[in-house]
Amino acid sequence: TLSKTDAKKGATKKLKEKMLHSDKNVQDRGLVVVDPKAKDIILEHRSYCSKKMKERHFSGDVLGYITPWNSHGYDIAKIFGNKFTLISPVWLQVKRRGKERFQFTGLHDADKGDILFFFELPRILFDGWTYQDFESVFGSEDEIEELSKNVVLLAKNENFDGFVVEVWSQLGNQKQTELIHLLIHLSEALREAQLKLILVIPPAVAAGTNQPGMFTKKEFDQLASAIDSFSLMTYDYSTPQRPGPNSPLPWVRACVQVLDPDSKWRNKILLGLNFYGMDYSALGASGEPILGSRYVETLKEHKPKIVWDEQIAEHYFEYKRNKGGKHAVFYPTLKSIQLRLELAKELGTGISIWELGQGLDYFYDLL
Repeated sequence: TLSKTDAKKGATKKLKEKMLHSDKNVQDRGLVVVDPKAKDIILEHRSYCSKKMKERHFSGDVLGYITPWNSHGYDIAKIFGNKFTLISPVWLQVKRRGKERFQFTGLHDADKGDILFFFELPRILFDGWTYQDFESVFGSEDEIEELSKNVVLLAKNENFDGFVVEVWSQLGNQKQTELIHLLIHLSEALREAQLKLILVIPPAVAAGTNQPGMFTKKEFDQLASAIDSFSLMTYDYSTPQRPGPNSPLPWVRACVQVLDPDSKWRNKILLGLNFYGMDYSALGASGEPILGSRYVETLKEHKPKIVWDEQIAEHYFEYKRNKGGKHAVFYPTLKSIQLRLELAKELGTGISIWELGQGLDYFYDLL
């Protein structure tokens, strides 16, 4: 039989983290609440529902990003594969090597033969392009043609289903007409080859100012029929200079409504959800991203009281570092994610998640 001290030891061990999966999802376990306790997050976060990991609760498109520097994302993509309609590994760059010469790099990071059971659209960055490079390509139909041809060829050779293109923020607010022309050309070439083009777009309402962002209804209207989906970056609302929430709910709603007030193309908008958080220090206005593992460590170490902000629909907590002064952490919770999924349903959009390895495993019960 167990002595009293043994039983006690067992009890404190159990308090740490459940390693086993559950038969019930997080809703049935009563975990999607506005007042979660640090100890419950620590205990439950690894324990996703193994019975329903193939079932979808959200009917819109779900794009999940995975990064080579966070291998847990690959595991998540495999375990919950059915819940995602699109997967984007982020390791590709296109470089311009001279007139009508383009080179693709980053293919060595591709996890070959690994993810074959859903749409795989690598993210592609226009890496190392100068303003001059863009001007040369914009000014020449031959260059645009060559680039489009190369992109299609790459997809065919590597069995990709298309690409996620991140380029919009690179030019600031310049050359938008030319960029739109290039993107339409690219998407037509891909569509002809039965491939998809998803465009990453900055928020339509600039964070903290309520001014129009870099990509507004005007640009959206010109591209909506040509582009398959828009990965909308509705996160990074706050900064170390202006600490606070990652993506206040009213702002997220406004970003969608401003882009598409008449609900014409809502199913093409993939509302961005952050599965990382921010840890802000009161000293010297600094802040750094915090991922799931570090978040759980911080909860264990400081056992903070987690506070719900009703208006922004996010949780946060404060803690003190030895000699480091006061910190505030904004990191997603089951409740904050649930409310954003409900918003996406209400608005008729899909969702995009940055990124799959950074969240807590039980988040995926909600999808």
